[in-house]
Amino acid sequence: MADQGAGVFETRLLRPAKSGKDESWSFLVLPKSASDTLPRRGRTTVDGSLNGRPFQATLEPDGQLSHWLRVDEKLRLAAGAEVGDTVSVRIAPANPEPEPQPPEDLGEVLAGCPAALATWNETTTIARIDWIHWIESAKQARTRQSRVEGARDMLSSGKKRVCCFDQSGFYSKSLKAPQADG
Repeated sequence: MADQGAGVFETRLLRPAKSGKDESWSFLVLPKSASDTLPRRGRTTVDGSLNGRPFQATLEPDGQLSHWLRVDEKLRLAAGAEVGDTVSVRIAPANPEPEPQPPEDLGEVLAGCPAALATWNETTTIARIDWIHWIESAKQARTRQSRVEGARDMLSSGKKRVCCFDQSGFYSKSLKAPQADG
């Protein structure tokens, strides 16, 4: 990983208050100064290291103009870290940004609508990340289905960017880091 534009910091590794079915993951929140080294406030893929152990991951916006990182058990163990430890983190934007894979429901819609698929293929990687993030940030199944259908309609009409979606969560407060346990 190149040093130019890299964010280097220390932070605490946290356990989420609500971890869902998988209780093995933890997370950390980037200080704003580290997020400021990144190219965008929305989802961003980084190359990094946790206590010197390399990884590539997609950071999520925290709604406070910064980002958070989900740390799976494999990375946590490889880095020799326990929840509650202060860890050393180094991040830099992935170059190039990896191509995102559409979720299954969006993939099915794209496969069934040639006009939408053509526009999808003409968009940038960052625009595709934003489309996916918009769909995946829906809190309810009904909203998600509506967004998938909306994506089909907008893409098939030639629209390459999702409109009116605050990728950072700052203005809508729809996106945020998990609540830490304790």
